[in-house]
Amino acid sequence: MSNPVSYTELANAASQNDQTVRLSIAIPFYNDDPGDLVRALNPLIGADKSVEILLFDDASSQTHLNALTGRTLRALTAPARLLTATENVGRSHGRNILAQEARGEWILYLDADMAPIDDVFLSTYLEAMQSSGLDAIFGGYLTQTQQADRRLALHAALASASDNCDAAAREKIGATAFCSSNLLVRRELMLDVPFDTSFVGWGWEDIDWAVAASRRHKLGHIDNPALHDGLQPVETLLDKFRAGATNYGRLIAKHPDLRGLPGAKAARAIGCLPFYRTLRPLWAGLARNDRAPMRLRTLGLKLWRASWTAEVI
Repeated sequence: MSNPVSYTELANAASQNDQTVRLSIAIPFYNDDPGDLVRALNPLIGADKSVEILLFDDASSQTHLNALTGRTLRALTAPARLLTATENVGRSHGRNILAQEARGEWILYLDADMAPIDDVFLSTYLEAMQSSGLDAIFGGYLTQTQQADRRLALHAALASASDNCDAAAREKIGATAFCSSNLLVRRELMLDVPFDTSFVGWGWEDIDWAVAASRRHKLGHIDNPALHDGLQPVETLLDKFRAGATNYGRLIAKHPDLRGLPGAKAARAIGCLPFYRTLRPLWAGLARNDRAPMRLRTLGLKLWRASWTAEVI
């Protein structure tokens, strides 16, 4: 890790034992309340003190969340610790800190707005740790796409089309189908191949990590999804897709073999169009238009993203 990070640790009573930890459930958060997730995990862990919950508060600006999370942690019967950074360090750095501080031989990364899909969610991973022969496993996720709020309809359509894939479909794609949430990974792998902290802001650090890790370790997919409640309104998607172009350019520069990805191909095609920058307001307007057919709205969003990516590849 390039820059030292200062953080404090709060541990609950159940974590004060000498039992060997097999699995650390690592949950980074920033201004998201992880309370529902850890309360859902607590009965799945039960009396198994070889599974711990490890949280990392990346200096949330909503400071009440830290105190609230501390109270939640103290009430758990499962071993649990809360690391609190004194300054915001970002997604990659935070996940690396969790890997360094984890006591388990394996780490399960979950986002704070996720939830176990069923009662065998954790036992499925514990079995995979023993029998899969893999070093990292992505279980996939399901996004709640049935939303009454029309502001989230575009993101719901994107998630239904591309994110909610089963293991067979993801296996065909390979490492680039990995995400940094609902990711089970050997701790020794994480120490060998940490997340690249030059990826700042939103996007693509997980693909970079998976591609790098796959060159020295065995990665695979299973069907053990977590429920993801991360749908966002159109304006947030437009901002993220614009900002994420920088990280996408960094990804392609590090891994030139990924230039064949659909996003890279689309960006190169858009970049060949005269005056493509002047078309951005049209594409953004199409994405915002909740009266337009959803296929046209998603096309507008993808063209918007490709136009910014064209600047960096």
